[in-house]
Amino acid sequence: MDQSEFDQIVRVVTEEVVRYLGAPATAMARSASGDDEICPDCDLNCAEKCARKTRAVIEAGADRISCGPSVIELEAGFASLIDHTLLKPEASRDDIRKLCQEAVRFGFASVCINPWNAPLAAELVRGTKVKVCTVIGFPLGATLTQVKIHEAEEAIKLGAQEVDMVLNIGALKSGQDDVVQSDIRGVVEAAHLGGAICKVIFETSLLTTEEKVRAALASKRAGADFVKTSTGFSTGGATAEDVAIMRAVVGSEMGVKASGGVRTFDDLKKMVCAGATRIGASASVKIMEQAAGSTPPDAITSGSRASSIY
Repeated sequence: MDQSEFDQIVRVVTEEVVRYLGAPATAMARSASGDDEICPDCDLNCAEKCARKTRAVIEAGADRISCGPSVIELEAGFASLIDHTLLKPEASRDDIRKLCQEAVRFGFASVCINPWNAPLAAELVRGTKVKVCTVIGFPLGATLTQVKIHEAEEAIKLGAQEVDMVLNIGALKSGQDDVVQSDIRGVVEAAHLGGAICKVIFETSLLTTEEKVRAALASKRAGADFVKTSTGFSTGGATAEDVAIMRAVVGSEMGVKASGGVRTFDDLKKMVCAGATRIGASASVKIMEQAAGSTPPDAITSGSRASSIY
């Protein structure tokens, strides 16, 4: 990919985020071609009438267009979008037992725990649909690639079925995209060889828009299964804007996980609307309780249907 192609992706992704935020349409309308229909009250959330925006995003390679709130129903099984997470260093064995019991009770996608807790978690969720997810090179991403690979291999032997690795943030910021991609590929190959999937954590709060795009491209080229926003241990967590950027770049072939700061049912809906197909949360039970109290379980609204094969 040359610089002009990359600049085109960054531009279109940025416009997609502006559209998601519902910014005023006047500037967009001025530059629109004559065949576009711009409604007087346009909030840029209509993929049918905002023809120029839709064409531009698709031509840049997007496979999914996110839409505004209350457009489509989020199926009742939204619990299966959630990785029930406990990564605090002080987490006790009793805490992990409680986490696993809650995950089985509510039918969460996985329990996300530190590698040392993988054997216990695997034992506790055995025979259920709940998977064991663990973290690699966590939380800084500056571990040597060989160490990340070994950590992933050992965690999978101990029962992990999904690994969430932190990419080499320093290498990304140094413009060493080949190093970033190689680092990711090593863990992806180890994960796939062990029958697990691999998610790549960006730590988006530390990155510029251009760096987020480059990280997503590197993850996709390295064969990762998901891209993920945050560790939850840095200066900020997931934002719907970052999820929209990541979804626009990776298309529909990969999952997008929003993690860090997702504490309410409204937070979850915003992330799914922006394109997330998995949610990492420690407040999972609270989210379920809010959902049960606010909306009938078979009519939970959001802006995008969450669908994932993972």
